[in-house]
Amino acid sequence: MSKKRALVSVSKKEGLVPFVQGLVEQGIEVISTGGTKKALEEAGVPVIGISEVTGFPEILDGRVKTLHPNIHGGLLAMREKAEHLEALETHSIDPIDFVVVNLYPFAETIAKENATFEDAIENIDIGGPSMLRSAAKNHNHVTVVVDPTDYEHVLAELKENGSVNGDTRRRLAAKVFRHTAAYDAMIGSYLTEAVGEEYPESLTLTYERSQSLRYGENPHQKAAFYKSAQGDKSSIANATQLHGKELSYNNIGDANAALEIVKEFSEPAAVAVKHMNPCGVGTGEKIEQAFNRAYEADSVSIFGGIIALNREVDAVTAEKMSTIFLEVIIAPSFTEEAKAILTKKKNIRLLQLAIETTEKAVNKVTSVQGGLLVQEEDKPEVDETSWTVPTKRQPTEDEWTALNLGWKVVKHVKSNAIVLTNGEMTVGVGAGQMNRVGAAGIAIEQAGERANGSALASDAFFPMGDTVEAAGKAGVKAIIQPGGSIRDEESIQKADEYGIAMVFTGTRHFKH
Repeated sequence: MSKKRALVSVSKKEGLVPFVQGLVEQGIEVISTGGTKKALEEAGVPVIGISEVTGFPEILDGRVKTLHPNIHGGLLAMREKAEHLEALETHSIDPIDFVVVNLYPFAETIAKENATFEDAIENIDIGGPSMLRSAAKNHNHVTVVVDPTDYEHVLAELKENGSVNGDTRRRLAAKVFRHTAAYDAMIGSYLTEAVGEEYPESLTLTYERSQSLRYGENPHQKAAFYKSAQGDKSSIANATQLHGKELSYNNIGDANAALEIVKEFSEPAAVAVKHMNPCGVGTGEKIEQAFNRAYEADSVSIFGGIIALNREVDAVTAEKMSTIFLEVIIAPSFTEEAKAILTKKKNIRLLQLAIETTEKAVNKVTSVQGGLLVQEEDKPEVDETSWTVPTKRQPTEDEWTALNLGWKVVKHVKSNAIVLTNGEMTVGVGAGQMNRVGAAGIAIEQAGERANGSALASDAFFPMGDTVEAAGKAGVKAIIQPGGSIRDEESIQKADEYGIAMVFTGTRHFKH
């Protein structure tokens, strides 16, 4: 048998040269291809070209170079089987003991704004996954490394023991199959979208672990946070944390909810969230004014809450936020003065990310026992020209403003949902109730005197007139709801009885 050999072919070159130099120092011959071979030769590392092993040149612009029996025979031979070793000797094939491969940058390619379909296709790796899978299948005899973060550990074991132990080889093999599965999933997703297939016969999703979490919703639950390799930039997964301890499971869920609501607004807006529901939403000419209104909307529930703002946080706003116990503040940026004020609080988390309001709807995935529910996000184009007013009284200009604010917020409140607004802020939120009049009762009670003259938004139609009657008695002046109940006329009559202007949108916003 010849000395041990390693096949090295990587697109990610970080840490490559010292690792391969370490292999050579352990008496391992190195086979390499293309740009990897060039990088190693320039560093003075002795390298055998792939064509010297296969006896065949690279062809088709490099599309075919490692797909050869001299490579895969050397990878797949089971060293404990005499007939395998005889086959290697008969065909003059040397075993390959190490494979160090990572793949063409498909994800990075399709993430580029100017990437073409042809660019994507050319960055689908064929030989790389084949070598990785062959080596991983035969991990009893072959050490396979796909992740540069494993270089140090592999080299340390080689130096200490002269070999890589079986547990490590198996762990690395498992990582390979996760890696190639994720790679193929990205390609499948890209091509599925390219051909316009919305809900294919099988669905393979891939996510990368962003962080391990101390626990889940409760301390006895283990948890981790994974992000999509192709996720949008304006997401919690891609936020930059400027200050504070690591986010918890509940922080991440609440932060995502706050972010989704604040994206509804183009004017300065601030959103406070507790337990996945907004407790206060405010708008204004400046972000300070918007935050003040979000705070005034529910100064009790905001304690320990998550705040999202769609404008830079300035010193004045930061001073006001610093007087309250807040878990997380999310904003597109913070002035240096604002950061200096807020970072005095050790535990508060500051997250910075671009907050885009024009993202296209993507699929929302929810796990259930034994399966997944997949649906398009609730981001319909709002066509106010299709809204109708079935009541005798039309909304005033101020009431229209209040109704629009309520309609933006209520879609993000757990159903059954009722939101009361005054055009500048929410004044009452009723969330997650088993009946609609119950949700209205909570919102009205929270609003107190502010319910008088407010506008009410409902995520779904009224099955009877009781909610309208409760609103009328509280002094609500305008209502926005989908309409469509067989008892709509009862609600319309109640609205007319109390002089309420009511708008039908024709769109429901259930959120379970």
